[in-house]
Amino acid sequence: MTPNQAEILIDLLKKQSVSFDKGLTDEEIKKAETQFAVLFPPDLKLFLQTALPINNGFTHWRFAINGKRGADAVRKQLNWPLEGCIFDIKHNKFWKEDWGEKPNSYEAQCEIAKAAFKAAPTLIPIAGHRYIPEVPHEIGNPVFSVYQTDIIYYGLDLASYLANEHRFVLPANFPTLKKSKPIIFWDDFIWLDYDS
Repeated sequence: MTPNQAEILIDLLKKQSVSFDKGLTDEEIKKAETQFAVLFPPDLKLFLQTALPINNGFTHWRFAINGKRGADAVRKQLNWPLEGCIFDIKHNKFWKEDWGEKPNSYEAQCEIAKAAFKAAPTLIPIAGHRYIPEVPHEIGNPVFSVYQTDIIYYGLDLASYLANEHRFVLPANFPTLKKSKPIIFWDDFIWLDYDS
């Protein structure tokens, strides 16, 4: 994504009633990445530094780094994927085959899930339960919709996600991916079924 492409996206979002504040500074980006132990992919970083969306469910990073309530909200978003998985382990008999044999103890099941999530690429919240993986640290990561272990692609990249979510059409010459980039760990959830 280029600065011009970020501006195009912001203009299209403004037409869909998304409000913006001034973009995050380098210092604010560094503070957010340090405080929440994340690394913004380059396209998300450029987007947030061009202008910061502040309504329609977007994660308000400036609010998060400047106050406890905002910080708590972002921590809750960051923990949402794991909490959803734990919910499905308890209530829906969910278990990933590559985690090995499912222990009888719910507590042991949770520990295995927590270790797997800790080793996985962090999902960075964009808005609500829409996330972009921090790894690989490059432009063009897909955006996932995460609701418990019901995880789907909501955009092949940041631009197509924003167009899908906010119902606008990207200009014909706007570069987007035609196929999803593979993302370790998270791609596995898209094809999983529950054990009966």
